[in-house]
Amino acid sequence: MIISVGIDLVEVERIRAALEHPRIGVRFRERVYTPREIAYCEKRQRGRFQSYAGRFAAKEAVMKALGRGWGAQVRWLDIEVARASSGKPDIVLHSKTAQLAEKLGIQRWALSITHTDQHGMAYVIAQDERS
Repeated sequence: MIISVGIDLVEVERIRAALEHPRIGVRFRERVYTPREIAYCEKRQRGRFQSYAGRFAAKEAVMKALGRGWGAQVRWLDIEVARASSGKPDIVLHSKTAQLAEKLGIQRWALSITHTDQHGMAYVIAQDERS
């Protein structure tokens, strides 16, 4: 059964500017993205900023589905966009964010990410075990 949904749209240029900012770029990347996400995006070469934007949108969409913004129970690094062996993107939650999802009855996530040169977008569906 569907418990909740979340959607988010991000401007690629906004993410690129944050990542390339000489003073805050490294800090932004390390506060928002896990080492595995960074490795994946950096491998994308020309499309790396679109990949970063799509992952940012996915994290925001998860926060919306959880009914919470960034804070004590929901942290950027506790929401990870992983890749299944098939290549399909998936949500993996860690720490307090995983505990919150469990408390809300969320057992599974469905995730779709898309992007253009200008925008990254993600849609998530939070589901329980009856889905």
